[in-house]
Amino acid sequence: MKGLKEKFVNEIAPSLQKELGVKNVNAVPKVTKVSVNIGIGKMASHEAVKDFSAVIANLEAITGQKPVMRKSTTSISNFKLKIGMPVGLLVTLRGKRMYEFIDRLVNVALPRVRDFRGINGRAFDGQGNYSIGLKDCTIFPEINPENLQRPHGVQINICTTAKNADEGYKLLKALGFPLTAAKAPANPKK
Repeated sequence: MKGLKEKFVNEIAPSLQKELGVKNVNAVPKVTKVSVNIGIGKMASHEAVKDFSAVIANLEAITGQKPVMRKSTTSISNFKLKIGMPVGLLVTLRGKRMYEFIDRLVNVALPRVRDFRGINGRAFDGQGNYSIGLKDCTIFPEINPENLQRPHGVQINICTTAKNADEGYKLLKALGFPLTAAKAPANPKK
């Protein structure tokens, strides 16, 4: 079975080049990085849980890479947030791991979502980047629901070299993302 990167180089990039009318194949939009985040602010402030090893192990199993703990830089009294409190976990994927993660997300994880009808095709920012918020991390087969202490969501940001939302939509559609919009979204920044 061919990997997604080989498929992109051999099949997807030439077809996108024709579809977008780009002269050079290197100017075709491509995915540069995928960042996967889990917010742990509620766990840190409302519970007596100071050991996040289970959540770290879950994110490590999903991505195949050790996450970085992000800490608060300011204090906000209304949210009971102090400087230095852990607020999230972050993993940035590039290269081979990025393509493997996208392949598993599209072909394994997203079809496991209950009553799945596709992801929103209009969730692009103005520069062609895409964000997906998943409420349940157990859609990934690497996570054992029995070992999950508390359910948590996952935020996935896909950064591309696309110049606008239309190019980003065509790129993700070519990579196999099940986007629901019938046509590409209008570019908000023109």
